[in-house]
Amino acid sequence: MNGHASEASQGPVRSSDNMLVEQFRAIAELRGDVAWIVDCASATLSYISPSVRDLLGYEAADFIKQLSSQQAESPLAALCAGLPQRLARFNAGDQSRRELLRHVEQLRPDGSTVPLEVRSTLLTDASGKPCALVGVLIDASAARARAEEQRRFASMLNHEFRTPLSTIDGAIQRLEATATQADEPTRQRYRKIQAAVDRLIGMLDQYLSPDRMDEIGSARQPDTVAPELLLQEAAAQVSAAGGSARIESSGLPPLIRAQPNALRLALKVLVDNALQYSPPGHAIILAGYATADGIELSVRDQGQGVPPAEMAMIFGKGCRGSNAVGTGSGLGLYMARSVIEVHGGTIDVQNVPLSGPVFKIWLPAQRAAGKRVAPEGSSSDNSGNQHTREGTARK
Repeated sequence: MNGHASEASQGPVRSSDNMLVEQFRAIAELRGDVAWIVDCASATLSYISPSVRDLLGYEAADFIKQLSSQQAESPLAALCAGLPQRLARFNAGDQSRRELLRHVEQLRPDGSTVPLEVRSTLLTDASGKPCALVGVLIDASAARARAEEQRRFASMLNHEFRTPLSTIDGAIQRLEATATQADEPTRQRYRKIQAAVDRLIGMLDQYLSPDRMDEIGSARQPDTVAPELLLQEAAAQVSAAGGSARIESSGLPPLIRAQPNALRLALKVLVDNALQYSPPGHAIILAGYATADGIELSVRDQGQGVPPAEMAMIFGKGCRGSNAVGTGSGLGLYMARSVIEVHGGTIDVQNVPLSGPVFKIWLPAQRAAGKRVAPEGSSSDNSGNQHTREGTARK
């Protein structure tokens, strides 16, 4: 943050030294491009970073004028609006008004626009009454450009995969229609190919469609998730499939830093496997525990387990166990491992005597800092790698 106060800092409102410290501390935590402070009692701007001139092309005096006049036609109207309503709702007990995130398309004096992320926090005095609104303006242009690039890349992948899949789809339909003299094993192979094509096209629609990309890019995605919620959602998945699940948990933190949908995908893969191999009438155990340096989530079923000779390769790309049932691409466990490694975690499997296989996910419980990247030396294409943590292999 710029260390020199703008002319707005000479306004009529002067806070105590302690309050100023608190205000600037809050601004520092918000980490924005332009910091600002508004006095709640007078709705007067008491500080704004001089860098606002470079970002938006306006002077502090322009913001002071807008706040005092509330001109509806002013270019700064959308950016400066809403303080009286926010204070009224907060004073009525609505705590959701304390911290807000807004997105604004701000018009510059030269006619260009800049997308802004506006983060703000209400500070209160000893009696709980709002005394200052502090916030930051963040230039969202780079984030928008990245999101657009991701959409273009996803669209390209969608097209490049869908074209050959459509060719295969048409060919297999013709084969099924014309091969009236084919024997049953051959016809079964046709049906397997058709099912695989349908599944891959479904994945394109779910993860790489333009609509999906627009949904992802329309709002800032969450970067925390409650481990207990993940277990509850996995149990709901089991119930929806007609099975039964039991949750066992202890010591889990309220939140961890992670991409929620990515972890949901990894757990879904493990639950799907458990549903496929667990004998009817046996509950699937979903467990979560705190460890010394993270958390462990596991899925255990009563199936026959993974053949010991295949333990080292079960998470490999395209790998299917010798005891696999039904159709499959061999990509599920590979995707799950890739997701977990991106979060700095590990995934492995054990065969527990008299109990069945248990798939374990270990994740670092990072509650404040950013997510760790994959462990050094890991590769999502390095099939069969069993990674180690602190020199000890996870078994």
